[in-house]
Amino acid sequence: MYINIFAPLKKTMNYQENLAIIMEASLEAGREIMKVYATDFNVEFKGDDSPLTIADKNANEVINTYLKQTEFPVISEENKQIDFSVRKKWSTCWIVDPVDGTKEFIKRNGDFTVNIALVENGKPIMGVIYVPVTKTLYFTSDNGQKSYKTDNVSAGISTTEILKNATLLSPLKMNDGFVKVVGSRSHLNDDTKAFVSELEKHKEVEIVSRGSSLKFCMIAEGAAHVYPRYAPTMEWDTAAGQAICQGAGVTVIDVTTNKPLQYNKENLLNPYFIVEA
Repeated sequence: MYINIFAPLKKTMNYQENLAIIMEASLEAGREIMKVYATDFNVEFKGDDSPLTIADKNANEVINTYLKQTEFPVISEENKQIDFSVRKKWSTCWIVDPVDGTKEFIKRNGDFTVNIALVENGKPIMGVIYVPVTKTLYFTSDNGQKSYKTDNVSAGISTTEILKNATLLSPLKMNDGFVKVVGSRSHLNDDTKAFVSELEKHKEVEIVSRGSSLKFCMIAEGAAHVYPRYAPTMEWDTAAGQAICQGAGVTVIDVTTNKPLQYNKENLLNPYFIVEA
């Protein structure tokens, strides 16, 4: 399979070089995460009551070290947040979640990921999502126009080998009588219940559940039809997933504007959104 990652986005940025860097960064971060996963680790809580482990910190350090090779600044969940008066001058930046799904990590259910995305003028144009437990890597290519996944990938495997074994992602077409919705039937809030109820007027609905950014991957690879998110998320939760979905021909739409989610906003909190082919 030939995957074109060589076309430059612009003179100062080569897609191949930056994609290779974030692939390697995600795999090395995954290795650090799994070292902690195998231990009896401690859990801290941040000011917003979200959990934090040494795996988040170690993975963040690894990723930041890799991204220093590039010319772009970084927004990471685990970095000190830069004031918007500075960030608004960034036309291009990385958006990182070193461990997306820390609650899943703590539960040891495997549904956590490493998320790295490149955003240009508010739009994700490159992304990787790595699943350390299953060793699955999702990534964009062809200047963000296609998305792929490779299984059984871990630190030390070359980019060439990853590309050689990659599978093109292809979403499901909407079925007239049946739809798979990503969510949790036991934890649906009122807005999500209303969304599902509207679908049930016309179709048989099956609820399928996954944690972290794997919800985006399910839509991109055809494991479900639609992911309605009527609950808070931050930009680092969604940027890589949106990049991969866009490459697979899937939209991630702000329910208030009916336009794709935007990034490096003054408020890094996302609006509610819907992911569907």
